[in-house]
Amino acid sequence: MVAYLSIGRHALPGRAVLAPMSGVTDHAFRQIAEDFGAGMVVSEMVAADRLAAGEEEARLRAEGRGLRLHVVQLAGCTPDAMAAGARMAEASGADIIDINMGCPAKRVVNGWSGSALMRDLDHAESLIAAVKNVVSVPVTLKMRLGWDHASLNAPELARRAEDHGLSLITVHGRTRQQFYKGQADWRAVQRVREAISLPLLVNGDIETAEQAREALRLSGADGVMIGRASLGRPWLVGEIAAALDGREKPQFTPESLAEAALRHYDSLLSSMGEAHGIRHARKHVAAYAEEAERRGAMIDPARKATALVAQDADITREFLRACFLAIPIHPIREAA
Repeated sequence: MVAYLSIGRHALPGRAVLAPMSGVTDHAFRQIAEDFGAGMVVSEMVAADRLAAGEEEARLRAEGRGLRLHVVQLAGCTPDAMAAGARMAEASGADIIDINMGCPAKRVVNGWSGSALMRDLDHAESLIAAVKNVVSVPVTLKMRLGWDHASLNAPELARRAEDHGLSLITVHGRTRQQFYKGQADWRAVQRVREAISLPLLVNGDIETAEQAREALRLSGADGVMIGRASLGRPWLVGEIAAALDGREKPQFTPESLAEAALRHYDSLLSSMGEAHGIRHARKHVAAYAEEAERRGAMIDPARKATALVAQDADITREFLRACFLAIPIHPIREAA
């Protein structure tokens, strides 16, 4: 395996990484992304205290069986909770623990987790130390540029993280107050690059290999982290990884894409129970249909509407398969 980027003792096979996304990067989604060539995949954000308490939902979010590299992202607001969650993650097989200091969601920020921690770097540093001091696996950190444009303190937080022995930093090129509005500022991430010698990932608004190359050029980062663009396209990260590293582009058939989408769907129903899984999967089904249309499939709107509210899983399975098999038959090339 050629190593393009390393995190501690772990060599990654590519420079494009799947971002942690609540409600999206479940275990099956991550497994598919890894199978299609993602350099690394990261779990959904997991509440550290809930994981430590053994809550089933937290355990499912952190699940990593069968993955080449098991990365768990933890969120929390106290050193004790973060330490307890980190111990549990490592004991459950995590190869890397990522600390969330970037989530902008109000429910997270109001609990003084996620990007709220960038308002108090001393407190943020205490959480970093708490995690690093109790585990032997590499620890990484994901953040934003700062709370707002009056406090662009990502370089200082990154310096402190490096001082505590962390192994990689990821920066989303927006402030917390921007949420996902406007355009991610890849050039602003350059200030973090200048502040640290650690491996650095740039995140935000990267949907194609061309954008990934530009993000790397402007930020000076070592790799890219891809989030929202991968919804409905768990293979996208692998496509971009191959393009960045000059490897042959993956060739996908409609059948292989249909198999991946159905595998993801069935896993959600198996892990969540059929009734809950059917409801949870609807956003994924809609996204997979959009991906098939993007690749040239003609989909009946009425059939799509029926599949998205169906209580019968077989109806949705047949719809998913039909979506991808309706793609015109020719080599599928993307992410050039």
